[in-house]
Amino acid sequence: MQRLSKKAVDRIGAGIKRFQPILASAKARDVNESDTVIIVTDLLQEVFGYDKFTEITSEHMIRGTFCNLAIKLDGTLAVLIEVKAIGLDLKEQYVKAVDYAANQGCEWVTLTNGIVWKVYKICLSKPIEQEFVVELDLLAVNPRSSNHIDLVGLLAKESWEKAHLGEYHTQRRALSLTLGTLILSDPVVEILRREVRRLSPDVRIECEEVRSVLESEVLKREVLGGEKAGSAQVGSGCRADASNSETETPNEAAAAPAEDLPG
Repeated sequence: MQRLSKKAVDRIGAGIKRFQPILASAKARDVNESDTVIIVTDLLQEVFGYDKFTEITSEHMIRGTFCNLAIKLDGTLAVLIEVKAIGLDLKEQYVKAVDYAANQGCEWVTLTNGIVWKVYKICLSKPIEQEFVVELDLLAVNPRSSNHIDLVGLLAKESWEKAHLGEYHTQRRALSLTLGTLILSDPVVEILRREVRRLSPDVRIECEEVRSVLESEVLKREVLGGEKAGSAQVGSGCRADASNSETETPNEAAAAPAEDLPG
């Protein structure tokens, strides 16, 4: 993953330490959406590094409800931000700004309750779809972990300017597609079939049954079939604009291995 400048690392680390008790207190008090928007605006400025007066805007509010904030860099819309009350669990159906983002030529939408941040890539194709990219939990972040800081930094101004989030998305998709193709390959399916037979000797199962379960119940549909899987199979790279649905994954900031920062 791309490393941030020391200035950005110091700002993010200090900001996380400052805002974690604020976020915990706000959650305990179950503050409403309007108050959460205020906290998110401060986070965008003090942690993520955006200018409060020139880069954070509410001018893109959709019918006054869906899109609370937006980030504009050099006059161009970079990301739409939907804010929910801090005590609300974030669900994919809350992402309402997809069509509006696509019509504005904006490829990124973030859904947040101040603590949890979910980032979606908008596929500017027809039909318009969203692809879940990364989830952060600011209360689970270790401000002394460089890996955690790097993940939080994906949403920072410096990362937008250097397209780090797009690079992260492309790398994760390439890995996902490649692993999916390998898992569905004949040698791996045969190994899995043998392991099932070893663990459950009474179970009679064929390779096609193993592959069918992998495709229908185990793997996300982004790794299955068609042009996307083919591109990974021949080693020609993976399309960053292909669609998939969100699945529940462990929080990536909390799950990242710790690598302590000096000092």
